[in-house]
Amino acid sequence: MSSEATPNPAVTPAAKRRWKILYAEDVRELREVARMALSLDGHAFDCALDGKLALERIKADPLAFDLVLTDHHMPNMNGLQLVEELRAMNYPGKIVVFSSDLRQSIHDAYVVFKVDRILPKPIFPSELRRVLAEL
Repeated sequence: MSSEATPNPAVTPAAKRRWKILYAEDVRELREVARMALSLDGHAFDCALDGKLALERIKADPLAFDLVLTDHHMPNMNGLQLVEELRAMNYPGKIVVFSSDLRQSIHDAYVVFKVDRILPKPIFPSELRRVLAEL
């Protein structure tokens, strides 16, 4: 019996990418679940309490994050407004939207801004890991 580990075919080079993530979410518990899951996977992870604060962070250093995760419903600036601003400034990273409100009109508005993924809440860590591996 060999002492070498058998490669896992489900783990691809894309799955091993380490993202620099900014998560815009106003619910503390959701931020903490995402932080724990993604930090354990080796991703650099930071949070903003709403879209306005997330936008300020990205404007201060557009290359600090290569992935923005955002909720749709947030105070001060919602996810759609954040995405619109990111696209207006030609943000070079990926954008993934989470929402418990995925009415067709909201979904279509995000599609116009060419977000990379739109996911319904709740998001389980295993689903988020799969999406990150596919990006």
